[in-house]
Amino acid sequence: MKLYYTKGACSLVPRIVINELQLPCEFESVDLKNKRTEKGDNFYTINPKGSVPVLITNHHETLTENAVILQYLADSAKAEQLLPPIGNMARYRVLEWLNFITTELHTGFGPLFNPNFPQEVKDNIIVPILKRKLGFVNNQLEHNKFILGEYFTLPDAYLFVMMTWAIHFKLNITEWPHLSRYFSDLKERKSIQQSLQEEGLLEAVS
Repeated sequence: MKLYYTKGACSLVPRIVINELQLPCEFESVDLKNKRTEKGDNFYTINPKGSVPVLITNHHETLTENAVILQYLADSAKAEQLLPPIGNMARYRVLEWLNFITTELHTGFGPLFNPNFPQEVKDNIIVPILKRKLGFVNNQLEHNKFILGEYFTLPDAYLFVMMTWAIHFKLNITEWPHLSRYFSDLKERKSIQQSLQEEGLLEAVS
């Protein structure tokens, strides 16, 4: 199995899940600006969409899109705590939150990474919308250790990475006490510590 990633990007999410499951995996970095892998390959030949993450499975299938890769990893490893089986309502709660984070938070952060996006729009429209959505997550965590209760599931890995982005863009996460507590707890999780160390990000989120 092989994961194509970019340091600090959303490809950190499947890395966390791979480490959580202790799966053997090769990692190769991608320069998204120049669309070249660290071995010098044209990244468009690997993923015509030009984005990470990309997972090459043990059966030599190429998978893209975070939500799909995460489901594949959990199902392949029969990791029913990360993603309950088909027919169990808990599975659909996991997928519900996974899709919320993908479409609302991940997509919401997108304009902040775009240097051509007007700063005034970022400050007055994009950031307030993101803050409302993070407030919604904060409320979910008021009585929960993790997003869906007492157990770490797929959306927790995704939300952790979104919180690293919030810190990168200097959002004051102490505005959301439950979310802030949650983030501090997750930073100590073994799979997350390992993933941050592998990408040289420990200091960036401390």
